[in-house]
Amino acid sequence: MHSDDSVPVLIAGGGPVGLATALELAHHGIGSLVVEPRAAVSWLRPRAKTVSARTMELFARWNLAAAVRDRAPLAVGWSDEAVFATSLLGREITRVSGCFGLDLTGSDRAAEPGQQAPQPLVEEVLREAVAASPHASLLTGWQVTGLRQDPGGVTASLAGPDGAAREVRAAYAVGCDGGRGVTRDAIGARYEGSDDARPNVNIVFRAPGLAERVPHGPAVHYWVLDPARPGVLGRLDLADAWWCIAQGVDRAAGEADPLRLVRELVGTGIDARILATDPWQARMLLADRYARGRIFLAGDAAHQNPPWGGHGFNTGIGDAVNLGWKLAAVLSGWAPATLLDSYEAERRPIAARTIEEAARNMATLAPELSDPRLTGTDEEFAAARPAVAEAVHRTKDGEFHSLGLVLDYAYEDSPVVATGPGRRLPHRWLAPGDSLYAHLGRGFTLLGDPAAPAARDFAVAARELGVPLTVAGLRVPPPLGPLALVRPDQHVAWHGDDGRTARAVLRRVTGHPH
Repeated sequence: MHSDDSVPVLIAGGGPVGLATALELAHHGIGSLVVEPRAAVSWLRPRAKTVSARTMELFARWNLAAAVRDRAPLAVGWSDEAVFATSLLGREITRVSGCFGLDLTGSDRAAEPGQQAPQPLVEEVLREAVAASPHASLLTGWQVTGLRQDPGGVTASLAGPDGAAREVRAAYAVGCDGGRGVTRDAIGARYEGSDDARPNVNIVFRAPGLAERVPHGPAVHYWVLDPARPGVLGRLDLADAWWCIAQGVDRAAGEADPLRLVRELVGTGIDARILATDPWQARMLLADRYARGRIFLAGDAAHQNPPWGGHGFNTGIGDAVNLGWKLAAVLSGWAPATLLDSYEAERRPIAARTIEEAARNMATLAPELSDPRLTGTDEEFAAARPAVAEAVHRTKDGEFHSLGLVLDYAYEDSPVVATGPGRRLPHRWLAPGDSLYAHLGRGFTLLGDPAAPAARDFAVAARELGVPLTVAGLRVPPPLGPLALVRPDQHVAWHGDDGRTARAVLRRVTGHPH
């Protein structure tokens, strides 16, 4: 627990990434204060809707994956398809299956499949978990307006309702305050990159009876390849709430007559109630540094990428877990502060790759895939369809099938990985419903034969160094082995069979200079 004016970690911003940072710290028994201006979560701008398989695995570490699934309006088995058509009610051109890891239920590939869930739902689940935590606190209605650090800690200036002001002292601060927050300036960081020139408008609307008229069956995305009105639609629930993105539409046009845009994407003059409009442009931005001293960036404060591919806040959840366990290790006294240097070294290249992939996905959107003949006669449609369908599968495969990026990213050249590329531990089911990951400890875990001399060497070295180590007598997944040292974030820090190096390995993977 902590007092109101002194906390181990102060977190600026209480979106999904800020809340996730607090929950990762709490997972290791470390207190934090999350400061968030919004008193309540708004459902009118449900920007992110794809929770990746990797994020769901990380949520499972906090026992929250089931809560997200139970409350998600679209069950994971409802659909894993994206349909491409001339309009929502129009002719189907082609479809893509196995999207966004939604087809991974029961697969050894992942402990959790992906999940379609609007970001506000995820935020509410995370807020409730913070409220229930004995370690994390959420302060709403307040905003971090400044951060200054000294050798002993960080002082945060907070502004609250009716001109109220206060200061909070912390050992460390994490900026999850997005593109307009104060944390980047506090560490002298700046974004590098660009904005996409093409405008877009998100629209949330209610249309009773529309779903029953859709001829294509369930799908998580319906892409409209009409040159006159290209875009994407999807369901927010199984009642009558929908979202759509009108591509190439600026703010003025989007706000002037959003109902017209909805009707054009649907393909007929439906009755619909507009709930919200949200103009936006895609950004490809990466902070030139992630940290200075005791202050760190995570999520959108560190990187912003186009939404195509559904990576969005998922990359930020990866940041939160990576930074969270390392801060906890330092604050708990079993790792030196130099461990924190590995956060930027590991996570910034992942963000750079994600931005690159999302920008590649963005290069071919509905306007680029459209063909005027698709909306013509049956003969014209039939003539145009094969080439358009081929283009969809050729250019969009990486957008819908990105498990290489989502599950197989590697911490190449990490200073705290002793052998191998630092990839996530290969998953397998030990029995139906019994995930290998459920047997990992909250600190480090050693997999393999616990009676092996090298395993005993690691257990002794961990005790001497004070590093929390669970020795799990489980077979190491190939191609690793015969022993594997797994970090708190489920990444492999070392594998081999030489126990003579145990002490040196543990010192390296906990950030001691080498």
